[in-house]
Parts: sequence; C-alpha cells; structure tokens
Amino acid sequence: MAKLLSVLEKYPEYRIDIGIEVHAQLNTKSKIFCASENGPSKFPNKNVDPICAGYPGTLPMLNKQVVHYAIMTGLATNCEIARRSEFARKHYFYPDLPKGYQITQSDKPICVNGYVPIRLEDGTVKNIRLIRIHMEEDAGKNIHAPAGDISMVDLNRAGSPLLEIVSHPDISSSLEVRAYLKALHSIVTYLGVCTGNMEDGAFRADTNISVRKKTDPKLGTRCELKNINSFKFIYDAVEHEIERQIGVLESGERVIQETRLWDTKEQRTYGMRSKEEAADYRYFADPDLPPVFVDDAWIEQVRTELPELPHDKFARLQADYGIKYDDAEILAADQALALFYETSMRVHKSPTLINWVLREFMGCLKDQKLAIHECLITPEKLAHLVALIDQGKISNRAAQEVFAEMLKTGEEPGDLVKRMGLEQLENREELEALVKKLIADNPGQVAGYRSGKTKLFGFFVGQAMALTQGRGNPKLIQELLEKYLQE
Repeated sequence: MAKLLSVLEKYPEYRIDIGIEVHAQLNTKSKIFCASENGPSKFPNKNVDPICAGYPGTLPMLNKQVVHYAIMTGLATNCEIARRSEFARKHYFYPDLPKGYQITQSDKPICVNGYVPIRLEDGTVKNIRLIRIHMEEDAGKNIHAPAGDISMVDLNRAGSPLLEIVSHPDISSSLEVRAYLKALHSIVTYLGVCTGNMEDGAFRADTNISVRKKTDPKLGTRCELKNINSFKFIYDAVEHEIERQIGVLESGERVIQETRLWDTKEQRTYGMRSKEEAADYRYFADPDLPPVFVDDAWIEQVRTELPELPHDKFARLQADYGIKYDDAEILAADQALALFYETSMRVHKSPTLINWVLREFMGCLKDQKLAIHECLITPEKLAHLVALIDQGKISNRAAQEVFAEMLKTGEEPGDLVKRMGLEQLENREELEALVKKLIADNPGQVAGYRSGKTKLFGFFVGQAMALTQGRGNPKLIQELLEKYLQE
C-alpha cells in the first residue's frame, strides 16, 4: 500500500490521543418513540407527529426494532450486551429539539466494552476499544437562510433512531481515524442497520483530539471536531487540528476545550462553542420509559442473523482467491461489490477478473453515477466476457469494445462479439501469410532486428495487430514472428 504521510512526522516528540463518537441513523420504518415515518423527505416538517414534536402530555413508546439493531451492532463490535438498560433525559435547549431535552441512555447503556479491529499501514491489526453503544433520538435540523438573519427548523429528523458508538481515546493518528471510521461504516452497512450515507447525516462522527508530549503521562486538553461529512474531510481536519494544537503548545499557550468546525474552503478549523461536560446536560432517568430487558434467547436469535463481517471477509478473500491486500480491502469495504466479484468468480474463476471488477466495472459505476444493481452488466455477464478473453476468442482490445456496448444494451458478450464481428482470428494460414508479407514489406526493420535490435519485435507485433484490427491471436502472431524473423 502507498504510505500516506502524517503531520506527526514533523513533530516526533508529540503524540495524539483521539476518541470518536459516531452517530449511526437506523433504518427502521418508524421513529424511535412514535409511529411517524423515519427517513428523509423533500417536504420539511412532513414526518412529524405530536410525540416527536414535543407536545405536552404525549408519551413515548420504544420501537422494538431499534433495540434489535442495537444488539446486532453490539455483537458485531464485540460488545457485552446489557440485560438491563435504561433511558435518560439529556437537557439542552436548541431550536431543533422541541421538548428541550433529548431521550438517550446515560450510565446504563445497552452495549459496553467492545472493540473494532482496524488494519494499519503496515498490515498489522489494532483493536480500537469501545466504551459503549447506546440508543437515542435525533434532533431536527436548523436551516439558515443564505442572506439575512433568518433560520428555519425542519423536524423531519427529530425522533429518528440513532446509535451512538463511543470509542476510548485509542486512536493515535489521522490514518487510524480514517481506518476506524471506514471499518465501522462497513460494519453498520453490512448489517443493514444504517444506510451509511454521510451527506444525509446518516453516518456522522464527532472526533475528540488531544495532543501531548510523549513524556507526559496525562492526556492533553481535547477539542471536538463536529459535523464533517466525508472520510477525506475528516482526515484533513484531524491533520490540521493536530498541527494547530501543537502550535498552541509550542507557543507556550494553553489549548482551550471547545467544539470546532471544519472549513473545507479555507482548510482550517474554527471555534464553535465551549465543550459541554456531562454535568452541563443534567441527566436524569426518563420517568416515561421503563427499563429495557434483553434475555439470552433474544441475543442468540440476533447472533444467528449476523452476516460475515468486513474484517473476516477481508481475510477470506485473500485466502480463497489470492488477491492483493489493496484489492481485498476495497472489496471487503463494500458488501455489494464483494458479492458481485464472488458471484463472477463462481461462474468463471480467473485471476484477471479482479482487474475487470475494480478497474473497468467500478470505473463505469463512478462515471455514470450508478449503483451496482442499476448497472446492465451482471456478475455472470462480466464472467462470460473474461472467459472469452481467457479462451483466446477475443483480444483485450476487443473486450473493451464489447464491455462498452454491454453497458448500453446489457447483451450477452458472446452475442455482441458475433454482432460486432470481433471474433479473434485463429486461422494459422491466414496469419502466416500476413506475417510473411509484413516481413517482406519492412526489410530495414528486419535487418535491424536480426542485427541485435530486439526491441523491434514490438514493432512487428503492433503492425500485425493493426493489420488485423486487433483481432489477431497475439500468441499465434508472436509465435509466427519469432519463426520467420529468425530465417
């Protein structure tokens, strides 16, 4: 893997400690405490009812599917599942939180003491410990007018179910931040509990960063980076924040504990507000919600529903197919892509199939902004195309033409090869005559080759392929050229 440089390499006497709070919005049909539809809407304040709008006298009722998804995520991240957990009220007054408090879990969360394995740059594995995973409701969304002092509130998101996944400060570089978030993102999308859409806020991370000298046993003062919606932006923001905090310490000043935002245009962080502590929220047990009890039977039922997880899939892909580290990592990060590749390999096992999947196929998805299921090229059709190459029936150049046409029509590659007249020329006598004429027409190059300029062999191969419009069997052409160029 290509090694990415970190700003820490400029400051070898410093270390960083990073803990991350990830909010994963759950894919339930209804919200966590009411029957309103859960999910985005193009109409503001459409998915709202008296409960999630915070009307006085309304009572919340817990959505059982939220608990099921919490148990599933806990098991997938090696957590202990609490047999008894409780909900609490977390008080803060924002315009997008109508009740004036958020229903969450405080000192009695549903999942504790887990870990997420990540792969480091050198290929080793590091476990990032989890303090807890807890259930809570989301707040609404403030929308600020581009001009003037007007802000509006959309409550569609209010009451949407969230899992908050809180890590220990075990992360020690921006590279590990990205690896951890990608690993966690893959887990929740593999489980199907979250869409993982960062632009919509379905998967978002608050990153707590502190800097200290390596000789200092105490953690430094932490600053929180909030509301960053891409892995790249999070990486860039963490790199900047590390250098900012080191600069503050180097100048003899003190780092202030605060929440900071990332400006993507100016590539810098700036202060948003002072960082609240748990005491500022005035937690107390929610009197309207009973404790949540989870028995062993429920846990074991959920365990049977777990899919093969990304970390395990990565190891198996390398073992089963002998593919490179980087290729296995790309596949394991995307459940649908890994399934596409493995389905293709079951149809036609070929070492070159991985290149077609990761280069040609993924390239077309990106260019055309398609999801895998929307593409007309199925795993079976791609396997049939690669089989035609491996069997010598078409050249790589012809395969590219067939692939481009498959994208448009979804036809079988064999039918396209016939319709487009791209069958590879295999007739030995025909190719032999072409090679003899080629040699006769280029006496200067022949003399040069025979005098020791062996690189001219490529010239003859290229000419022969051009004369056959890329359809000549390259192995047979090379064999014939080797024979007649020696005479």
